[in-house]
Amino acid sequence: MTGLSQTPYLLRAARGETLERPPVWMMRQAGRYMKVYRDLREQYPSFRERSENPDLAIEISLQPWRAFRPDGVIMFSDILTPLPGMGIPFDIVESKGPIIDPPIRTQAQIDQVHDLDPEAALSFIRKILSTLRQEVGNEAAVLGFVGSPWTLAAYAVEGKSSKNYAVIKGMAFSQPQMLHQLLSKLADGIATYVRYQIDCGAQMVQLFDSWAGQLSPADYRTFALPYQQQVVRQVKQTHPDTPLVLYISGSAGVLELMGESGVDIISVDWTVDMADARRRLGPAQVVQGNVDPGVLFGSQVFIRDRILDTVRKAGNRGHILNLGHGILPGTPEENAAYFFETAKQVDRLLAVHA
Repeated sequence: MTGLSQTPYLLRAARGETLERPPVWMMRQAGRYMKVYRDLREQYPSFRERSENPDLAIEISLQPWRAFRPDGVIMFSDILTPLPGMGIPFDIVESKGPIIDPPIRTQAQIDQVHDLDPEAALSFIRKILSTLRQEVGNEAAVLGFVGSPWTLAAYAVEGKSSKNYAVIKGMAFSQPQMLHQLLSKLADGIATYVRYQIDCGAQMVQLFDSWAGQLSPADYRTFALPYQQQVVRQVKQTHPDTPLVLYISGSAGVLELMGESGVDIISVDWTVDMADARRRLGPAQVVQGNVDPGVLFGSQVFIRDRILDTVRKAGNRGHILNLGHGILPGTPEENAAYFFETAKQVDRLLAVHA
């Protein structure tokens, strides 16, 4: 068999094809809202073991695939995964999140950050992605993901999650040269990691610059955008045909700047109306999103109407249906299932509810 049937539906949307319905997957697709995941977490309490043991990561990645048959299957991992391979060790504490101790605060520490050798440091990624490709075939696209330089630097400099980003902003505004060195090293490492994921089987890769929405547009242009571009430029030199997605939480103020990153797809969070995103980014820009994850706590009629509203505004070309952020813990599984069911018959529903 040849032709379009061999191309995963998600990749057809990424290329800007006109489709009957948008492909659909969810950020944080595998995880705490699913009972099968919580049961497995009881058995394996260490997040890093779950994400870096290939058999566990494969199983967790496939849990939503078996349950919902999304159009994209994203590997279960963490954005900090490549950092130890660059000389920045971290731990994940279940109730506190990622911890980097000591945090990166000095020139000497930045000098110690080194190039990433993914085969030496991250060989488990090869088994995870290659197995996922075998498991889903062409029925879905396999997605990899990475953190973007600003967000990884923020974790490294703050040492943990932050509410105000005072430490890294202090470095940005008082010792910018030092921070630029760290950002550039991280960008090189991330680009290497993206290329490795693609070589291992990822058909599309999402860049999470989760914390870049905390920057003013001027500071985004200085400290986030150039390093997103550095990653994209290096990846496109060797893998020009693999779609790259950029997601930022709280991105309303920098949406147009996201479009300058060079990625193929802009993932829009729910704080931007999809019609407004289309207008601001231009009709040729492929977009992803952007249903509020909280919608999945509503009734089925409410969920359906929000999906239809987003799809109408996005149009039938160059749109991947997704949430505007990760699915929330405690979301009823039956509502997640309904989200996927509705998405897959949205062309019929739009005709009925025209």
